[in-house]
Amino acid sequence: MNIPKGFKFSGLHCGIKRYRKDIALAYSEKECVTSGFFTTNAIKAAPVLHNIQVLKENSENIRALIVNSKIANSCTGEEGLQNAFKMAKITAQKLHIDSRSVLVASTGIIGIQLPMEKVEYGIDAAVKKLDSDVISFAEAIMTTDTTVKISFRKINVPQEVILLGIAKGSGMIHPNLSTMLAFIFTDAKIPFYTLKELLKKSIDKTYNMIDVDGDMSTNDMVLMFCNGAANVEIKEKTAAYDKFSRALDEINTELAKKIVSDGEGASKVIEVRVANAPDEATAKKVARSICSSNLVKTAIHGADTNWGRIIAAAGSSQTFFSLEMVDLHISDGKEEICVFEKGKSQAFNEENLRRVLSSREIFLLLNMNTSNSSATAWGCDLTEKYIQINGRYKT
Repeated sequence: MNIPKGFKFSGLHCGIKRYRKDIALAYSEKECVTSGFFTTNAIKAAPVLHNIQVLKENSENIRALIVNSKIANSCTGEEGLQNAFKMAKITAQKLHIDSRSVLVASTGIIGIQLPMEKVEYGIDAAVKKLDSDVISFAEAIMTTDTTVKISFRKINVPQEVILLGIAKGSGMIHPNLSTMLAFIFTDAKIPFYTLKELLKKSIDKTYNMIDVDGDMSTNDMVLMFCNGAANVEIKEKTAAYDKFSRALDEINTELAKKIVSDGEGASKVIEVRVANAPDEATAKKVARSICSSNLVKTAIHGADTNWGRIIAAAGSSQTFFSLEMVDLHISDGKEEICVFEKGKSQAFNEENLRRVLSSREIFLLLNMNTSNSSATAWGCDLTEKYIQINGRYKT
């Protein structure tokens, strides 16, 4: 695995969880230009509030990120805010850097205070273990995730630049950043406002287009760190910018799909593509509405051929479109079946459609036949196992 120049990582068990790794540290030898986007939930966890303030004051001088899992440090009042600050301060002291250059993330159960003695021990140990251990970092940020989520790209623009993405997310996933953490690291040099625009555009077509269960977390964030160690500057309106942007989109798309593929209890991945919509906003709303529908999710889980749920979900997107123009095709990547064309149901073989819907990956294509805008969203089925996982989440 290629790691961007100047970055180090560690992850370990400090006792917040019973057995598994629970604290992660990322460190840059050089100051990073950093941009962040955060949950749209009105209730924001202490680390989110901390990071918003830090980035407002110091977005071009970030050096480290400390993350804990198991406890979200959300709805924890003034003590929780102080604990987020303490995590940054302790990390800074151990690394001999400014506390205003440390960002914080937490994920897990809401409403519980962090065991700060264990956290402090963990930070000290994580600093001592810093190296190229990306896997341990990725493992330490997991909650109900069953697998690590890592993606990287190496591009030449013309010198070599590396992008590395690490994410976690399995439940409480819904469009507009919810229940996920994603961290992108690059050794490219990018001015702050260019970085902010790049990241926002990429988030809008990746993380903001996924759904697992329609619930929105208090802790979600996407952070991108650029330390410039490769001595390559990415400037707008250049070939390097376009190439870097494509690589960033590929990483975020890959991580977003890994999140829904690892959705709590999920057995199938659903890709919804809305094509030839009147505009991009309509395409996005319709695609996300279909992906977010529990009736669509449960039908696909049971390989139920009730395709009308898909059309109904499109109609509940609060957008206007002409049903008489709409086509709906369902595919498993090998076989494609048209069930609805120009506003009318089509004859099809029930057994063939049931076989298609029994596949691990399901592709829904809704063609609006109006203009040329399109959007893609990703989701997963909703299973009995999801209820089992969340019915005993705290226990």
